[in-house]
Amino acid sequence: MKKEGLRSQTGYHRGPALLWPPGRGGAAPPLLRQLTVDVPDKAWVTNITYIRTHEGWLYLAVVLDLFSRQVIGWSMQSRIDRELVLNALLMAAWRRQPKQEVLVHSDQGSLFSSDDWQDFLKAHRLVPSMSRRGDCHDNAVAESFFQLLKRERIKRKTYHDREEARRDIFDYIEMFYNPKRRHGSANGLSPVEFEKQYFQWLKSV
Repeated sequence: MKKEGLRSQTGYHRGPALLWPPGRGGAAPPLLRQLTVDVPDKAWVTNITYIRTHEGWLYLAVVLDLFSRQVIGWSMQSRIDRELVLNALLMAAWRRQPKQEVLVHSDQGSLFSSDDWQDFLKAHRLVPSMSRRGDCHDNAVAESFFQLLKRERIKRKTYHDREEARRDIFDYIEMFYNPKRRHGSANGLSPVEFEKQYFQWLKSV
């Protein structure tokens, strides 16, 4: 690559720390045993990242369905607080309306062990699961999405303000990643197409 004058695409090198001590609710056990599941709405994963703008940092929380890797909930704010993660989870619950219990996997941050978070999970029949301390592989799917977002869309750009970043990230998630971005884990299909294929198969059996 050096000989040909090529460079790999990379994400951000530095940013605000996104690690917090466990909240009052304590850490949930690591119930997520594998990074693949065989049906939709069996396990969701969630996490937070940051996007640089001239106006300041924009924080993004997402919820992904582990089956298809589809982003089913997201939220963007100028600060990290409980509302950021709860709004993303609320969108996921509203969109999917699962009929059975769903495992919701996160890290051990205080936002995910807060009373508000735990109460929301219980009210919607969602079961908490948390990564083991210091083990980033437990939440690799959410981290992989953030790497794709930054490599494929954000790269090294700095947005003029948070609103410009919001529009661009919305476009990436809803207009490209979910309906068009192909995944090896989804038989080369986009998340939306992979789920569509699954439900068509269900009707045929």
